[in-house]
Amino acid sequence: MIETIGLYVFDPYPHPNGYVCYRAESPIVIDGQLNDPAWKHAPWSNDFVDIEGDRRPKPRFRTRVKILWDSKHLYIAAELQEPHVWATLKKHDSVIFHDNDFEVFIDPDGDNHQYYEYEINAFATDWDLRLVKPYRDGGPALNEWEITGIKKAVHVNGTINNPKDTDKGWTVEIAMPWKPLAEFANRPAPPKHGDQWRINFSRVEWIVDIIDGKYRKVQGRPEDNWVWSPQGAIDMHRPERWGYLQFSEKPPGTDAFQKDKTHNDRVALMNVYYAQKAFFQQRDRWADSLAELGLDLAEITLRKTEQGWTAASARSGLAISQDSRLFSQ
Repeated sequence: MIETIGLYVFDPYPHPNGYVCYRAESPIVIDGQLNDPAWKHAPWSNDFVDIEGDRRPKPRFRTRVKILWDSKHLYIAAELQEPHVWATLKKHDSVIFHDNDFEVFIDPDGDNHQYYEYEINAFATDWDLRLVKPYRDGGPALNEWEITGIKKAVHVNGTINNPKDTDKGWTVEIAMPWKPLAEFANRPAPPKHGDQWRINFSRVEWIVDIIDGKYRKVQGRPEDNWVWSPQGAIDMHRPERWGYLQFSEKPPGTDAFQKDKTHNDRVALMNVYYAQKAFFQQRDRWADSLAELGLDLAEITLRKTEQGWTAASARSGLAISQDSRLFSQ
């Protein structure tokens, strides 16, 4: 249920998805085929859904992921059903989502800032970048940042760029070294047992025609965006809606995901943030109080700062600033 409060529509969004990431029990060869023994013991995620969630139809093709880790790498495997595998981009750091692609988003400390994005197409052409903060707060996106030492491969179950046949899909295999991920993680990397990082996965899928023996995007048709944990809007750059990756040292299949106890406070603080943005757009100033925003949140206090404002929860000690950064007081 969404309740209208003052100038803003309060969104009590549910807890994002969670995945228990176990240690790889044996070496993984990055060849895109997902046939290493270690992968057999890693659980598949739930199938991807539309980026907006249940308000939109289910995806036409199945997408799911598996994740493992060890002392050297974070391993990600993805399976994408696709009757017509195609790609065009072959230059590193191209805007990969102009093709059909698979995407990874990682915010190690869950503060909405300093997070990583990785995209790859069926040619295994990739794009890695770092966001200082979300685009909604001015970014910027740093294309020069690199996941140095990354290993990646794609296996096509069919033929790429051949409209004459029907394919089954493509699989992606990625090994991300901990060293570049640790650079802005603000927490141990490799992680400790029980640590949780924020992560999400996206798949961009374009509608295509076959013209003169080649795949062509249908003009005027927007892309589909299918994700692991729904964003509630067509915007992957809402890190507060990403899922949770829980690292485990236990044998595969024996650990349980633990929901974030601060979730309700995170929801409340993010709603203050969006309410303040709406208020500022209409009044050209920040609200002085929650009452002025029309929000009744007994556990939250709001105060002005030189930069703008902060809101804080007395219950968890979490706070948020005007640029959506979440932090502990």
